[in-house]
Amino acid sequence: MRKWLIALLPLALTFYFASFIPAIAGGETSTATIEWIPSLDIQLSFYIDGLSLLMALIISGIGTLIIIYGGEYLAKDERLPHFYILTLLFMSAMLGVVLARNLIALFIFWELTSITSFLLIGFKHEYEKARKAALQALLVTGSGGLALLAGLVLLGLVGGSFDIPTLFQEAKSIQKDSLYLPILVLVLAGAFTKSAQMPFHFWLPGAMEAPTPVSAYLHSATMVKAGVYLLARFTPILGGTPEWHTLVIGFGSATMLLAAYIALQQTDLKRILAFSTVSALGTLVFLLGVGTPLAIKGAVIFLVSHSLYKGGLFLVAGSIDHETGTRDVNLLGNLRQSMPFTFVGAILATGSMAGIPPLVGFIAKEVVYEATLEESAALLLTGVAVLTNMLTVAAAVLLVIRPFINKAGELPKSPHETPLSMWLGPILLGILGLAAGVFAPAFGANFVEAAINGITQKPKTLHLALWHGWNTMLMLSMITVAGGVIIYIVLENLLPLMHRLRFNDVLSPATAYQKMLDGLLKVADAQTRLLQHGYLRRYVLVIVISTASLVGYTLVTLTDLASIQFEASTSVRVYEGLLFFLIMVAIGVGIRAKSRIAAVATLGVVGNGVALIFLFYGAPDLAMTQFAVETLTVLLFVLAVYRLPLIKEYSGKRVRIRDGLVAASFGIIMTALILMVISSALPSNLTNFFAEYSLPKGKGRNIVNVILVDFRGFDTLAEITVLAVAALGVYALLKWPTNDEKHANPTATQELDQL
Repeated sequence: MRKWLIALLPLALTFYFASFIPAIAGGETSTATIEWIPSLDIQLSFYIDGLSLLMALIISGIGTLIIIYGGEYLAKDERLPHFYILTLLFMSAMLGVVLARNLIALFIFWELTSITSFLLIGFKHEYEKARKAALQALLVTGSGGLALLAGLVLLGLVGGSFDIPTLFQEAKSIQKDSLYLPILVLVLAGAFTKSAQMPFHFWLPGAMEAPTPVSAYLHSATMVKAGVYLLARFTPILGGTPEWHTLVIGFGSATMLLAAYIALQQTDLKRILAFSTVSALGTLVFLLGVGTPLAIKGAVIFLVSHSLYKGGLFLVAGSIDHETGTRDVNLLGNLRQSMPFTFVGAILATGSMAGIPPLVGFIAKEVVYEATLEESAALLLTGVAVLTNMLTVAAAVLLVIRPFINKAGELPKSPHETPLSMWLGPILLGILGLAAGVFAPAFGANFVEAAINGITQKPKTLHLALWHGWNTMLMLSMITVAGGVIIYIVLENLLPLMHRLRFNDVLSPATAYQKMLDGLLKVADAQTRLLQHGYLRRYVLVIVISTASLVGYTLVTLTDLASIQFEASTSVRVYEGLLFFLIMVAIGVGIRAKSRIAAVATLGVVGNGVALIFLFYGAPDLAMTQFAVETLTVLLFVLAVYRLPLIKEYSGKRVRIRDGLVAASFGIIMTALILMVISSALPSNLTNFFAEYSLPKGKGRNIVNVILVDFRGFDTLAEITVLAVAALGVYALLKWPTNDEKHANPTATQELDQL
């Protein structure tokens, strides 16, 4: 019952988005804006047109079925509530991606899909394979996300706006800009990694370690479509150029053909579906690369078709695994009798996958052929499409014949039909695919036409029909189905040859990824041994050298040191000289002290001397703060070093010379920096502002206090928080010595008593 109640949320969203169909089909768009940070004019805006509405309906509609299915599939898993929460979070992130009007908001939701999918793929985190697959997906898509961020920022700067509809109007100027190619490459990198285009495809089959409901939702209907959506959304901005055609068609065609070829070599149901999904994504990218109105039409119809049939097939695969205990097609068979409803869902889904009329997959395939036939390289492009679809048909036949028709092997479990909540999804998705084909004109008028207009930003009337008479596309469809059946019949004889023609493991993208990851870990290990070695003195040395080098280089290269002029008083008062002498003596004693406690005490003398300087020069509030800080610091240092042994020997002479040179260099650079700052008066409007508003706004006459408490309140709070956390850490590490410990270390105890 709980799964049905939870499913009401995505179902309500589906009906909500469906309410926009009449208006969007009529050519309208809808925008909703949420004030995020009004004082900075930052808003969170959402945009619905035909493309985003179609994607939103797919996300929420299939999400409803996934919630119902997953509730039964994972009924015995104690982490079922986690599945509900993560799935709904992922759904929210995907809706944000397709509805976002702002580039930065789109990227934020984009990354949220990566994070939530990482958690969903690693749902069975007790298994190493699941953890590795989740990490692999996160690293690949996350790397693409970083590239996408750079591309989106450049796009916003070049286009003069981060508002997507505004960028539609700036497409010509963006494409003429010198940064167009870098923007295109960066955006394509984000899209290709997310939508598993070769050579980034390997993460998707690996992600099949996730539970089947996750695979059905993320890796067939939604997340992997995010990259395709991105390309479709940016087609009017970045598309239509030779660079776009070359890159997008090239990657898409290679992916669609090679992935379909690899799919037939698999024996695991989910891996067959995974590689066929990669092939379908390649087809979508290929069509968007072609970019003609017919190609866009084919992409939209195929996007819907694939979401319906592949979502259903993943659910069928999950039901088979749930009831038989295996997904190996060489063991499965004769399930049509024990799982009749699942069989019906499989027939409808594979029929659409193979492009059999009157299912919507048939229409999609014919439009794809029509789009390739009108291109200048029609023979090549159509040939690639036909061969890909033949391999897809063979995979579709395999997915029906092996599990449901062939004789079964020895199964781990005796199969029987799944509950309603598990066979409802495949059958309902199959019926929707059938309805979209039978009622093609209505499907085209209400969904496809609006989505095409959303991609091209050019209103156009569309007529969609199931039957166009005897034509070239129909002949190619018949050849495709016949060729796919023949490939399936001879598949057993072809497999040895296909295995020999596979990528060598050394050359495969998955192997390259693993080697890169191993290399990165080795570099991290080496730098950890070099830099993160646990010696505080080396940490300080690295920080001081780095700071001195960077600041010194900047001063030498960007500043005319000879031009620095400042006024300095040559008269030194007696107490100033005595204070300077006291500080220098304390520094000398601290350097030579063999007792850590004595060294801490001398540092306290130096700090209090600085506090006296503040006091002498009219800053009593700073002096009081310095006195308090020095007192607390000395006490903390004493407590921290109390139990450490005496310093028995100094560092070597060479080390001391090195440290002296580093310290001197740092001191000289800081002195030069301060002299440069005080050599010229820096104009500031803040001085007058603080003086004017400290009393009426901050209710205080001490301007410094008002700045710290009111104008920089959050900064001060952060500093206090850091100090509090540090104090808690020190408190946790410290333990006052017992009498036995005092006897064990009498020297340190004697020093503390003397102090």
